[in-house]
Amino acid sequence: MIAKVISNDNKQDHRYDETMLIENPNIRASVAVGLGAIAGSLCRYYAGQWLTQSIDTGFPIGTMIVNLSGCFLMGLITTLIARRFSLKPDLVLLMTTGFLGAYTTFSAYELDAANLLEIKNLQGDLIYWVGSPLLGFLFFYFGVILVY
Repeated sequence: MIAKVISNDNKQDHRYDETMLIENPNIRASVAVGLGAIAGSLCRYYAGQWLTQSIDTGFPIGTMIVNLSGCFLMGLITTLIARRFSLKPDLVLLMTTGFLGAYTTFSAYELDAANLLEIKNLQGDLIYWVGSPLLGFLFFYFGVILVY
């Protein structure tokens, strides 16, 4: 489809092909990640709210269940894609980086750790696996201290 865009001075016509946007893999990937992220963040918010209200323990059970379910889904989806299904890259990005990345970054952390372990980078895996939560906690408090 050809769209016509007229400049502010009405003297120039600029034509572009909208299908070029759809066919551009970088544009498609960005849209897929963005759409997945919208759905994932909304699911995280509502699931976390519902779980926290349903199971009142004084413990962040909602966040923990969301993180664990995200890890389960990341393992399930990436294994199914690798072993049983051939999906378009945009759909994979929508489900993994977009949806699950917004649903829980913990699942992305576990996927990265599993990938390091799979390539037998034990030192890198250990540094990443232990360093991320410990350094993350430390950097969190650096941010808090900076405010005070």
